[in-house]
This record gives sequence, C-alpha cells and structure tokens, in this order.
Amino acid sequence: MKRTALRSALSLGGGIVLAAAMSSGLAATANIVWAASPIANVGLRAKLVQMFEATYPNIHVTMVSQPTNTNTNRATLVTEISSGSSTPDVFMGDVIWPAQFGADGLALPLNKYLPSSFFSRFAPGLVAGATYKGSVYGAPFFMDAGFLYYRKDLLAKAHLPVPKTWAQLKSEAQTLQSKHMVKYGFVWEGNSYEGLTCNWMEYLTDAGGSVFNKSGSKATMDSPAAVKALTFMKSLITSGVSPAAEVTFQEPQAMSTFQAGNSAFLRNWDYAYAASQSKGSKVIGKVGVAPLPTFNAANYPGYSNIGGWNLYINPHSKNIKADLTFISWMTGVKAQTTMATFASEIPSNYAVQKNAKVRALNPVLRIVSTVRLIARPSQTPQYPKISAAIYHNINAALAGSMSVSQALKTANSQIQQALNPNAL
Repeated sequence: MKRTALRSALSLGGGIVLAAAMSSGLAATANIVWAASPIANVGLRAKLVQMFEATYPNIHVTMVSQPTNTNTNRATLVTEISSGSSTPDVFMGDVIWPAQFGADGLALPLNKYLPSSFFSRFAPGLVAGATYKGSVYGAPFFMDAGFLYYRKDLLAKAHLPVPKTWAQLKSEAQTLQSKHMVKYGFVWEGNSYEGLTCNWMEYLTDAGGSVFNKSGSKATMDSPAAVKALTFMKSLITSGVSPAAEVTFQEPQAMSTFQAGNSAFLRNWDYAYAASQSKGSKVIGKVGVAPLPTFNAANYPGYSNIGGWNLYINPHSKNIKADLTFISWMTGVKAQTTMATFASEIPSNYAVQKNAKVRALNPVLRIVSTVRLIARPSQTPQYPKISAAIYHNINAALAGSMSVSQALKTANSQIQQALNPNAL
C-alpha cells in the first residue's frame, strides 16, 4: 500500500481510532527491527515484545539494544538512517530529538499517517513536546518529570505544611535549618550541564518567561520574568538554603545529599523516590512526593520539565503499516499498564496515569497526572547550542562569576545567534 493510501485508510470516517483501523486489516505481516534503549533493566522490553507478538502473531519484532549513552545512541541512529538504511524500522529516542530528526528527514511525521484521535491518548503537554513545525515526529512512550521530594518527618515535627510556593519552600527550609533539624534546605541540579536547562525551564516558565518566541525566530531570555526566575535561584544559594557546592551538583550529588539525610527538600526525577527508599538510605519511610511549587499560589502546581522517551519511525522503513501497529500498541492501555506495574515507569498514556491501581503503586505515580508539564526549548534543530547557552550562563550567574543581568543578556545573544546562524 502506498503511503498516501495508507494515510487515507488510517483516517477513514474523518478520525477513526487507529485500533479500529488495525482490526479492519491494516496490520501487516512483517518482520520489524526495534532499536530500543535500556529500560529499568528488569526485562521490560522483552516482555513488551512478547506481549505484542501474542497480540499480532503476523508481526515479528527483532529488538536491538542501543547504547546506554544517549549521545552515542543518537549518533549511531543518525549514521544508519542518513545512509538510507531501512532498519531499524522503529527506534526509541529522547524527547528532545523531534526537531533535530524532523528537520533532517530522519523520522516519519506521524500525524501524516495517524488520525488526530490517536494523539488524544497522551498526557497533556507530551504531544507538543514531540512536535516540530506542525508535525508530530515522536509517539510518547514513557515520560519523566521533575518532582519535589520532602522530609515528611521534619515537616511534621516542625508543624509545617508541604510548600506550594517557592517562597514558602525557602522560608520552611530556613526554619528547619535554624532549628538545627537539617544541614541544607533544598538541593537540586545546578551544574553547567543539561540538567540545569531542565531546572531553568521550570522556574522560567512559572515566572511567565520563555527562551524564544512562538515562531522560534527571536530569543526572549532577557526579560523581567527571566530576571525573577534567576534571581530567586541564586538567592537559594546566597541565603544558604542550598549549599555553595550547588553549582557543581548533578542528579547523583543532589540525590546522595538527600539520601544521607542532609537536606529537607530535593528536586529530582521519578527514580528518586525508589532511590530514597533503597538499602543504605537514611530517609527510608520519611519521604513524601509533591508537584513542584510555583511563584504564585493561585497557579499551583508549578511546572515540571518533561523527560523520557518517544518512539520514532524510520522514514526509509519498508514496513510502515506494521510500524504504526507497533507504536499504537506500545502506547496503548495494555502495554502502558505493564510498564507502570512491572517497572514503575511513568506511562505516557493519560488514562493509565489516572488508573487507581496504577496510582496506588507508589507516591510518584499517585501524583504524576496532576503535574503541569513544560518541554525544553527543543523545537529547533539548534537545540544543543541553545541548551548550552542556557546552562553555561545560568550556572555562571549562580556561581557569582556573572551578574544576573549579564548572564541573561549573554545567553540571549548566544540563543539568537543559534536561531539565526547566518545573520550578520
């Protein structure tokens, strides 16, 4: 079947759901190759393939394990697909890849082949993060987000509520520190690396700012909202709520500080709850999870940066019908429920996120459907340069080697150059 005919068949009736279309005979007999990155190291990928093949016995899936290093993985896929290779047919990829792969023709624009009803299954914000210039290049597979972890025991002892605003978090942290109940108030990811871009997007978006305008043509980092966000972040360090070494912290350093019982609050990803309850941790049974705070209590909760992985289709694949069947099943209720229950991964399927049995599995899954998601500014092929401009300059301001205003002006200039590299 030609691709134009396939698009027509998949949108029969002006928006028929993919599952119904597949049951009408669109699912192909094929052998497809799935390039899959490691997931939780508990055999989840093999289990999902087994379940899929039981549902679609005419489609055989060969799983190829990809490098654990995301940059190496990306380089390998770019080389393979750029050469015109028809395999892998389907590949897992980072949520920040849509623009980079879409601009270079390395991923299929899924919305050209799937009805709009297909995309309604995903949690709010995920499809926007997978979109570049109006086309959706990735099907959200499983997600991650930033969460606030807090010491339940300390808050209870001091008769303090779980903070809903950033000012409240700072004030409560200082109270706990002044009572000598904990060494540090709040730890997060402040080093000059990708993790700081994620943290920055949470504060900046909550303050009402953006990295560039909607058209992606003009940098907007040098704004009052950005000044508000960065000034507050820096105040966490200068006030002593966060340690001076915060500017060197990545996820492991923040996690280990919290696990050791040395911080009242932690910003980290979904894995942090399980890590806090693992053998050797000094905070077992003492940790709660909440959405991130906000600058304005009326807007609670704040924003959580989107992490996770998408499923992409190789545009050179000779098995498009089978590929579409595969990604539809992998993002459907059965597979997504298995991911949540078998490996505690956060499902991208919103109905599964809100399922009572899934929510009961752990505190992160219990609240994930309530968080507000914000993507990194990856809607441009120039994202690596933009992210570097953000984390280098924000880190410099946090470390005190640049003023807040100078850091934002420099970042804005570098982002503008990345957006318009040919401008004089």
